[in-house]
Amino acid sequence: MSIAPESLGGLKPEMRERRILILTVPHGASHDRTAGALKKALAEIQPDLTVRVENALDRCARWFRFYYDSYKIPLKYWPGLWEWVEGLQHRSNSTGPAWLYRQGGKKLFRFIEEFDPDVVVATEVGLCELAALLKRERGARFRLVATPTESNFDQAWAQPEVDLYTVSPDGAQAQLKAAGVFPEKILACGMPVDPAFESLPDRADARARLGARADAPLVLVLFGGCGTARPRPVLTELEKISLPLQVVLIAGKNRQLEERLAHFVAASRGSPKFRAFGWVDNIHEWMAAADLLVSKPGATTVSEAINAALPILAFDPLPGNELRTCAQIEEWGVGTWVKRRRDLAANIERLCTNRGEVQRMRACAQALARPSAVKDAARAVLKLLD
Repeated sequence: MSIAPESLGGLKPEMRERRILILTVPHGASHDRTAGALKKALAEIQPDLTVRVENALDRCARWFRFYYDSYKIPLKYWPGLWEWVEGLQHRSNSTGPAWLYRQGGKKLFRFIEEFDPDVVVATEVGLCELAALLKRERGARFRLVATPTESNFDQAWAQPEVDLYTVSPDGAQAQLKAAGVFPEKILACGMPVDPAFESLPDRADARARLGARADAPLVLVLFGGCGTARPRPVLTELEKISLPLQVVLIAGKNRQLEERLAHFVAASRGSPKFRAFGWVDNIHEWMAAADLLVSKPGATTVSEAINAALPILAFDPLPGNELRTCAQIEEWGVGTWVKRRRDLAANIERLCTNRGEVQRMRACAQALARPSAVKDAARAVLKLLD
């Protein structure tokens, strides 16, 4: 026998579980790390919530995946062409024709409809366009959250179907407002990074935990989340340094690069003292322990360094957003853009011996830091469930 809801003494019928779908792409590491940080924060705030992180390209047509990854060809063989194409996309209202997204995303649309999320979070601009298209043309009822992983982002993020933007509190708000986004849709909380950055260990404790010396500067060298930087010029510059440094090399997810770095460490003698790792899950501890970060200017890496008040030497940027990020690093006063690889060693030595300049960079970073950004973003997402 069924019982009518009104006979339950005022209690509401049991609601189905709430679901949040976070869409990401494997282009670099920023999108995945942002997605992972947001999932972790949501789980900490509301453990009974169903949160799924999905590589959206795995759910699209195969030919569409090839199209989506085609930027790698001009990026590798004709960087100037890619810089021009990326510049056009950066200023355009769409990164691709709607008919192409409509056809290529059919399988993704079916997956989203079957998963039936209450909220969809897009960590990349094309995914935001795909989700907006699904809402616009099929009447999908989920709330759409746009979480750009860069502060100087593409115009195409401004889609009317987006219900919430989580962005950095710098020029991002003005960009969105200029694009016609209602202010009440914008949460200027900062870029979401791992919740671990909310409670970083002090430098002495971090070094003791990581087996690093307390009496020598520690330089952290990152080659990008996917290990796309060219290692040889960087290693050549590091070998020129005569200061008694400890240098930690992190290859990311590139196993071949990890092996090359391991061979380099085995062959190195004297100073600096080198250590090498592949992918690490405790980058917050390494940033807390370090005196200086030498890295490709990936958006999440830069945001994490700012939250750790770690001065940045940016090198080898990709055309497009990473070039814009390098300019912002200097504009914000949190680091230096090393435009010529042969100047890398001199810049490392300068910052390792100039305490005043380092302190100024740390102070600028502390003023920009938003370590609770991911928790603020997660709470705003949860409000959409109501």
